[in-house]
Amino acid sequence: MTAHTTRSGPLTSLRVIEFAGIGPGPFAAMMLADMGADVIRIDRADSGKTQETDGPHPDLLNRGRRSIALDLKSDAGRNMANRLVDSADIVIEGFRPGVMERLGLGPDECLKRNPELIYGRMTGWGQTGPQAQFAGHDIDYIAITGALHGFGRKGEPPVPPLNLVGDFAGGAMMLAFGLLAAALEVRHSGKGQVIDAAMVDGTALLTTAIHALRNRGIWTDERGVNLLDTGAPFYEVYECADGKYVAVGAIEPKFYRLLTELVGLGESSLGPDSVQDQMDSSHWPERKELWAKAFLAKTRDQWCEIAERSDACLAPVLDWNEAPHHPHLQYRQTFVEDAGVTQPAPAPRFSRTPGRIQRPAPHPGEHTSEIVTEFGLTAPVVP
Repeated sequence: MTAHTTRSGPLTSLRVIEFAGIGPGPFAAMMLADMGADVIRIDRADSGKTQETDGPHPDLLNRGRRSIALDLKSDAGRNMANRLVDSADIVIEGFRPGVMERLGLGPDECLKRNPELIYGRMTGWGQTGPQAQFAGHDIDYIAITGALHGFGRKGEPPVPPLNLVGDFAGGAMMLAFGLLAAALEVRHSGKGQVIDAAMVDGTALLTTAIHALRNRGIWTDERGVNLLDTGAPFYEVYECADGKYVAVGAIEPKFYRLLTELVGLGESSLGPDSVQDQMDSSHWPERKELWAKAFLAKTRDQWCEIAERSDACLAPVLDWNEAPHHPHLQYRQTFVEDAGVTQPAPAPRFSRTPGRIQRPAPHPGEHTSEIVTEFGLTAPVVP
C-alpha cells in the first residue's frame, strides 16, 4: 500500500503512541494523524497480520498511522511499549480504569519515565465514579446526560442518533481537544499531565445550548415540541413525491418568509400573521400538516431546483452513496478517494499547513519490523 514520504499538517512535530482500541480512541488518533502527527498504533500480538499485498485494512478509523504488534502481557512487549512511550509527546488509551496500571503502563509509571508526556484516557464513564468499572456504550452515556431524551418526535420513544454524539463528539473530539490543549500548556510548564476524557462529560457539555434555552424558558422537557427537535414546522424533515426527503431549517423570519413563498405557502395559506407569529408554538401542529401536504406535490430534486440555492435553508436528505456526489461537497472535496476508497477528508482546513490522509489504514503489526529498526530496538514477539 502507498503512503506519503513526508507528513503534512500543523502537527508534524508531535509523536503519538496509541494503544489499540475501538471507536472514539482511534478516531481521536485519526484526527491527529490527519493533521500530520506521527502516530504509532500498538496492536495486540494476537490480532493477526495480513500481508501488504492484500491491500489496506478496511477500518478507515485507523488511517494515517503505522502499526506494531506487541504482547503487552509479556516482559518483552511491555519493555518495547515503554521505549515507544519514552519517545512520545502523547499517549492515547481507551481501556477500563486500572487496566493500564496492571500492565505497568499507567500514567504514573509513564510520567516518571517521560515527565512531559500527555497521557490521554478515553472512557465512557470516566476514571472515577460509581459506574467507572462497568461496561457501557454510546447509547448508555448519552442516556444519563439527558441528550438521548431530546432525540425523537412527540409521543414517540427517543431515537439514538447513531453513535455520533457520545463516541465521536462527546468522546473522541473532546479527547483530541484536551490533548492539544495540554500539548500547548506543556511548552510553558515543562510538565505533562493526564487527560480524563469521559463520554458522559463531553456529551453533557454538548448540551449546554439546550440548557441555556431551558434557562431562558423557551425549551420544554417534552420531546418533539421544541424549536430544534421537530416541533417547529420550519425546522423539520418532509417527505416528497418520490418518497425521498428534504430538510428545512428556516428559523430567521426573512428565511422563513422566503421558504414559504418558494414552497407556495404564503400568507394566503398560513394566515396574514404567519411571519409575525412564526414562533407561536400553538400554530405549529396545523402548519406542519400544511407544509407536509405541500412538499408531497413535488420530488425531492424538484424542490432542490426551486429552493436549495437560496436563503430558504432547504437541503436534500442524501443517503451514504449520494452524499459524496453533492455539487457543494464535490467542489470542496469534502469526500476524497484514497487507496481506492471514498471517505471523508480531513477537517478542518489550514491555509498554510494543510492536513491530509497520510497513509491508508494498516493491518495489525504491519510496520513492526520498520519501527523496531527505526528505534534501534530488539525485535519483540510478533505474530
